[in-house]
Amino acid sequence: MEIQRSTWPCQWPSAETTLPADGDCPRLAGHDPGWMASLADGFGHRIYLLEAKDGATVTGVLPLVFVKGPLFGRFLVSLPYLNTGGVWAASHSVATRLIDHACELADELDVKYLELRHELPVEHEKFNLVRTDKKHLRLSLPATDEELEKSFKSKLRSQIRKAGEHELNVSFAGMSLLDEFYAVFARNMRDLGTPVFSKSLFRAIIEHFEGDAEFCAVSKAGQTIASGLLVHRRGCSEVPSASCLREFNRTNANMLMYRHLLRRAIERSSHTFDFGRSSEGSGTFKFKTQWGAKPFPACWQYYVRHGDPNDMRPDSGGNQRLIQTWQRLPVWVTRCIGPSIVRGIP
Repeated sequence: MEIQRSTWPCQWPSAETTLPADGDCPRLAGHDPGWMASLADGFGHRIYLLEAKDGATVTGVLPLVFVKGPLFGRFLVSLPYLNTGGVWAASHSVATRLIDHACELADELDVKYLELRHELPVEHEKFNLVRTDKKHLRLSLPATDEELEKSFKSKLRSQIRKAGEHELNVSFAGMSLLDEFYAVFARNMRDLGTPVFSKSLFRAIIEHFEGDAEFCAVSKAGQTIASGLLVHRRGCSEVPSASCLREFNRTNANMLMYRHLLRRAIERSSHTFDFGRSSEGSGTFKFKTQWGAKPFPACWQYYVRHGDPNDMRPDSGGNQRLIQTWQRLPVWVTRCIGPSIVRGIP
């Protein structure tokens, strides 16, 4: 077995024909060339692709993003912004070899840690930390929107109907809705105390997914008050980012948006809707499960070389003051300086 290392842009392997969709190291949403191109253009980071080959046959893939910045240091992540990544391999022995090389690359680049965003744990002697505190929340979709509507509890249907009292409009589009999406997203990130991703990241996603990515916008009197990014691939529709302006919570705009996102997923013939990750018992966890979403494991595994990955978490004690300071900044300031900060956060 040979392990080859390339840097993006490079040829994404035609691994669909040689690697399983499931198993111990299955293909995940992050294992898509559209994401490699989007992350490269949106962040400007160096991206490595490790390939395991048995002759001309690809037996494993591991994409890695070298995240670095002046504030937090260096990291090797698979994959930033996304909930999934890590190893996609035909066997555990192949996965082990790929992780061996990833750890060697982490040593070579002198990163604080290597982070692989798996769903199922992969045993490796170098892993010295694991996080399983969050769950993926996914809904199996029926064949028709009418069947989905019947599955909702009466309280949920009532919340959706209440949105109709506020004269809200819902639209879907690609690049033409980028500015509206980003205005809501940047405002929401400021309110949460989190630096905002650059607009170029979302532009790159729309470009590289070539019709499989779109924005949903909910507007009132011509103003976009809720918006989300929806990506359709291989029978799954996922929402990497979605936001609603807090002062319009009373309109149930967020409920209406997700109702239309689910309808859109069925229209695109998706069998699964991925709501993203949430901490069990949190408000977002309860929001997602009310639609019928079920929890699935998320297992983020680490080779820690320096420091503690938990220091990067928003709920870390040292970050609370930074969050409170960020929340007081004007939105235009956060849009100017946020992208340069967040690109250095794994």
